[in-house]
Amino acid sequence: MKYVFMTDASCDLTQKQVDEAGIKVLPMEFQIEDNYYQHYPDCRMMSLEEFYSALKEGAMPKTTQINYLSFKNFFEPYLKAGKDVLYTGISTGLSGTYNTCMIAVKELEEEYPKRRIVVIDSRCDSAGLGLLVYLAGKKYKEGASLSELKQYILKTRDRIAHWFVVDDLDQLKRGGRISAVSATFGKALQIKPFIGCDETGKLVNVGKIRGKSNVIPTLEKHVKRDAIDPKKNIAFVAHADNPEGAKELRKAIKGMFKEVQICNIGPVIGSHVGSGMLAVVFIGKRNLVF
Repeated sequence: MKYVFMTDASCDLTQKQVDEAGIKVLPMEFQIEDNYYQHYPDCRMMSLEEFYSALKEGAMPKTTQINYLSFKNFFEPYLKAGKDVLYTGISTGLSGTYNTCMIAVKELEEEYPKRRIVVIDSRCDSAGLGLLVYLAGKKYKEGASLSELKQYILKTRDRIAHWFVVDDLDQLKRGGRISAVSATFGKALQIKPFIGCDETGKLVNVGKIRGKSNVIPTLEKHVKRDAIDPKKNIAFVAHADNPEGAKELRKAIKGMFKEVQICNIGPVIGSHVGSGMLAVVFIGKRNLVF
């Protein structure tokens, strides 16, 4: 190929899925106490088991945007080798990473005027970004030109429907996303935030699920309501240290889709939502009605 297709580690794809999509993945940094780690799809610096164990023990991890120099160092070898670059990463609705990327791109375009660097706001988050780049990766491996792949991503990004259920209210409290009172009452009443993704890629709390037993049925109901041509399409079930829940959700919706794959929510997103989270993403309508 005359160009390289890239994303970042917020996509929450497994290494197997990355390999199938043929994409390059920029690592993203997270911090636990005084230790810094780069998250890759193969979790080479810290396993997911170690990460979620640290959360359960009270760790308060922090994440950072990909910096200007990281973008430049990742893109430049390919440009120097005569290849163009197409990158789509974490949504501007969730991070300022896109703007940092564009600073690096402007400089690189001056240094390599004969090369094309295309950057697209995915408007997708976590496994939603993963599904977008996985599908685009299939087009890439089939030989789509850079312009064709760009158009495919622009056409597809707003058709990735996201539904997330957060289980760990303590982590939301520790991160300042809900108050201590809300966390205490939420846990007592077994309330779990039900979150979607709007047209700009921002995560929106659209409702509350009461009781663990209602999580899978609620997700299943919204999949049935919002999916478009599911028999022709693939869905991703993603989880944060909740493999049994993921298997149960996959079983509930498997018959609706051509294929359902499971992926892991890594430290970039897991730092904010905690363990236990379940998500499903698929081609459909972003209908933010509970």
